[in-house]
Amino acid sequence: MGKTTGFIEYTRQKESYLPVPERVKNYKEFVLVLENEKAKTQAARCMNCGTPFCMTGCPVNNIIPDWNDLVYTQDYRNALDTLHSTNNFPEFTGRICPAPCEAACTLNVNNDAVGIKSIENFIIEKGWENGWVVPQPATVKTGKKIAIVGSGPAGLAAAQQLARVGHEVTVFEKNDRVGGLLRYGIPGFKLDKANVDRRIEQLKAEGIIFRTGVYVGAGKLGTITNWSKETISPDQLKADFDAVLLTGGSENPRDLPVPGRELKGIHFAMEFLPQQNKIDAGDKLKTQLRADGKHVVVIGGGDTGSDCVGTSNRHGAESVAQFELLPQPPETENKPMVWPYWPTKLRTSSSHEEGCERDWSVATKRFEGSGGKVEKLVACRLEWKDGKMTEVPNSEFEMKADLVLLAMGFVSPAATVLEAFGVDKDARGNAKATTDGDGCYKTNIDKVFAAGDMRRGQSLVVWAIREGRQAAREVDSFLMGSSDLPR
Repeated sequence: MGKTTGFIEYTRQKESYLPVPERVKNYKEFVLVLENEKAKTQAARCMNCGTPFCMTGCPVNNIIPDWNDLVYTQDYRNALDTLHSTNNFPEFTGRICPAPCEAACTLNVNNDAVGIKSIENFIIEKGWENGWVVPQPATVKTGKKIAIVGSGPAGLAAAQQLARVGHEVTVFEKNDRVGGLLRYGIPGFKLDKANVDRRIEQLKAEGIIFRTGVYVGAGKLGTITNWSKETISPDQLKADFDAVLLTGGSENPRDLPVPGRELKGIHFAMEFLPQQNKIDAGDKLKTQLRADGKHVVVIGGGDTGSDCVGTSNRHGAESVAQFELLPQPPETENKPMVWPYWPTKLRTSSSHEEGCERDWSVATKRFEGSGGKVEKLVACRLEWKDGKMTEVPNSEFEMKADLVLLAMGFVSPAATVLEAFGVDKDARGNAKATTDGDGCYKTNIDKVFAAGDMRRGQSLVVWAIREGRQAAREVDSFLMGSSDLPR
């Protein structure tokens, strides 16, 4: 414990942001990493609990009290090694994770939680700054070949773990660049793609082979994605590799089947967000879906909806509104009732602070327009009782809408991939593979494993990293009879 009375003496200090007028002019990151003394002070607030609930609140079980103590004593190198022992990519989680560890922090019972996420980001950036993040290629090769389908956080974490124990790993990605959700789902102002690129270079130096523009599955090329240039069959992968790990994302978005849905100007969020990421990377698109001068309505109150809000503001939208079907949550949670679990409470993102009209308990009834183009939506108020919703009588209202972005979550991975492999699906359409007992992460098809969103459904980046690491251990054990990789 760095300082016995630190949690009494010091208050929580959040990372600083660049001012709104400055940051909305571009798509660059605007969160400022903690300075040395501020990081030390924040780490001193950790109580080094006898039962560190923060570790169980964290899906990758980061050893948080240990690296807090090391930051307090300014032993940054050992802090980095401790952090990397459980998390392959702390620069991703340190930027975009909602920090369930902080919700579980013991100090959060009656005070502000330790700023775990900001300290994590501080540690990894200190590591990059000092040249401590270097390739760790295996010294002994096993001769085993593994194919990983999908280069999101689950696939990358699994690839690194497997390469470091000597396997030959090839990662197949259907898009033109590596990174999956990290690359094309999250805006650059939340996660600069240079952070992804520097990790990819490390992975390549560790011997991992990346093949982009390759779709694994069945179906006509072009009906799958505009970016794939090549297809490869599951049978070919199973013939060429000793094991296959499926780590694709949950890509089928939830639709809104109401009258007028066919009008132009109504798009899924993942039609909108990736285009801007491609532009940021220097690509030239024939047309780009933009919000300039438009009245934008985002339907869905989660992180993806928030990303649409931030991107629309940077485009120069005339107005941005965001609707949520559920009731407005309380501004603060009842901590004695919910701690150490993730609470339901009002969360205001940096994108909301940049300008957005938010509304809750709203259902869209129909879209209207002229000339085949959406011009407005008609919605109504909802009343929730005993978990059921009913329309409030005479509550119908209209709102201008030149651009409607549907951000209501994702229901399942691409069925074409699972069906092409013959993988059994669960009731939600995800790959069926257990995480308990023998054969963890293994599907019903010999040599084929599944992890990440493809197995558990839409989830957090930190959960994807956890599943990638755990699946890597199971694949290693399957090939070698046992594994020294951490679970």
